[in-house]
Amino acid sequence: MEKFDVTIIGSGPGGYVAAIRCAQLGMKTAIIERYPSLGGTCLNVGCIPSKALLDSSEHFYNAAHNFKTHGIDLKDLRVNFSNMIGRKEEVVKQNTEGIRFLMKKNKITVFIGHASFLSKNSLEIKGKDESTIIESAKIIIATGSKPATLPGIEIDKKRIITSTEALKLTEIPGNLIIIGGGVIGLELGSVYARLGTKVTVVEFTDSIISTMDRSLGKELQKVLRKEGFEFFLGHKVTGVSTKGKEVTIKAVNEKGETINLKGDYCLVAVGRRPYTDNLGLEKVGVKVDAKGKIVTDDHLQTNVSGIYAIGDVVNGVMLAHKAEEEGVFVAEIIGGQKPHINYNLIPGVVYTWPEVASVGATEEQLKVAGRKYKTGSFPFKASGRARASMDTDGFIKVLADEATDEILGVHMIGPRAADMIAEAVVAMEFRASAEDVARMSHAHPTYSEAMKEACLDATGKRALHI
Repeated sequence: MEKFDVTIIGSGPGGYVAAIRCAQLGMKTAIIERYPSLGGTCLNVGCIPSKALLDSSEHFYNAAHNFKTHGIDLKDLRVNFSNMIGRKEEVVKQNTEGIRFLMKKNKITVFIGHASFLSKNSLEIKGKDESTIIESAKIIIATGSKPATLPGIEIDKKRIITSTEALKLTEIPGNLIIIGGGVIGLELGSVYARLGTKVTVVEFTDSIISTMDRSLGKELQKVLRKEGFEFFLGHKVTGVSTKGKEVTIKAVNEKGETINLKGDYCLVAVGRRPYTDNLGLEKVGVKVDAKGKIVTDDHLQTNVSGIYAIGDVVNGVMLAHKAEEEGVFVAEIIGGQKPHINYNLIPGVVYTWPEVASVGATEEQLKVAGRKYKTGSFPFKASGRARASMDTDGFIKVLADEATDEILGVHMIGPRAADMIAEAVVAMEFRASAEDVARMSHAHPTYSEAMKEACLDATGKRALHI
């Protein structure tokens, strides 16, 4: 029986990063993945393939709507959807093979099969043809999550689909109905809306991306409407049915009024659930909460000594980069170091166009907490760089403490917001004031100048370019 210092169950961003860091710290490390391809949901059916399709569809949308203004004339523009999907698959392949290379480079033993606990220090790995038993001094659970659904909705993976199926359709839908106005639904809706699909969003709450600052949801909804999105907010879905190639969705609003929507496909995008099926957690007594998440302490150790859990299976936001931070954190804890994670500074991003990004407290949270704060903002329509690229939708909003001027939250919607949010994270990690950032030199012309201007506005001084 082979023995390891650390074994990680799951090869997603949290799992493979944890494995690499453990190996770098000199531990004999193994990683177990139930699917033939490494990388988990993120690399195979999540972050990476969705971004590939988002980029491809954005190229097409710009060619159809903006190239003429740029002085580029095209004839007979069309989508080769099979090539688009093929490119997405190639991007996935390159990334997953990259993870396989990193495992080999760091001398990490890879097992393919479904892992389950036999004891706190032993695991059975059921492969396609045979089973293997290994021992490990420490075990990290990093099995991620699966798409969630609603009561009464049966996902047939043909017409009623999840994000997994939405990434590998063989046709561009004429009409796509999305249940859920969160990140996943809006990103995939954007892919198909740009390709000509009529997209309808049915959302239970009264705003899209409702966990983010409300100003971002309002602005994004305005932009997406221009792309042809239709929204039914404050509607509860009461039924979904299929007849041939047609899907019918029934929903009711707060007034009790019922709507019936018909489409080619229904994408159920109502969040994700922790994936801990058949791990044998009950055999070793690992505690799980009412939502199915594994209970951990401040070191991400479960109630069973030597067993840790990270990523989507534990409390907190379900984000790949959060899982990566936790993977490094646990590896270094096991290695005897004293790492830290500031969960308040894990940024959230929506990869629509314009992109949406946020870190720290929202304005609504500050109001509930009774915290006195100042607000500064700057619109991209006043940015020279944004005008040059025709990306003038959106703004950056900075929230700062009224007394100390410390930045408490940054919320942006605009071009390359996903990259620009890193400046806010760095500033807040070092507890910078709005004035600190306002006095930093930002290259001109760049989108990031909007961050400087918003911070200048938050100090009480007027922004320079509005």
